[in-house]
Amino acid sequence: MLDEFITDISSFPVRLRNEVQHLNSEQLNIPYRPGGWTIRQLVHHCADSHMNSLMRFKLALTEDQPVIKPYFEDRWAELPDSKMEIEPALQILEGLHARWTTLLKSLTAEQLKKVFVHPEHGTEISLEENIALYAWHCNHHLAHVVSLKPKKE
Repeated sequence: MLDEFITDISSFPVRLRNEVQHLNSEQLNIPYRPGGWTIRQLVHHCADSHMNSLMRFKLALTEDQPVIKPYFEDRWAELPDSKMEIEPALQILEGLHARWTTLLKSLTAEQLKKVFVHPEHGTEISLEENIALYAWHCNHHLAHVVSLKPKKE
């Protein structure tokens, strides 16, 4: 199962690009649900979120139970760089996921058990759990984009 999760993470940038590369600016500005982010904001959110996740992995691998820094995803989605063209975010995802996948594939059973602490909940999250969470995150947001296809055609 872990290998499948890593494959989902590894393949996400290509799968996302395939879904959004032919969308025009108007289509990128369609909210994926009423009152939700636009597809454009969602692509930038994935770059932001996945950058944070990679940093959390590195912290957990190099420190003893580090407390991570949460951030306001909703506020980040309103910043100007989340409303610009999506190509820079796609490029970030491609490079980031290449590095992240290399790291994930190298983890030992002992390293997979390493944890970071999320201060909002006071919970320890193992790297193994976080891999599953981010495989879900990739597929969840990709499904939002795919679900809009009938509305755009």
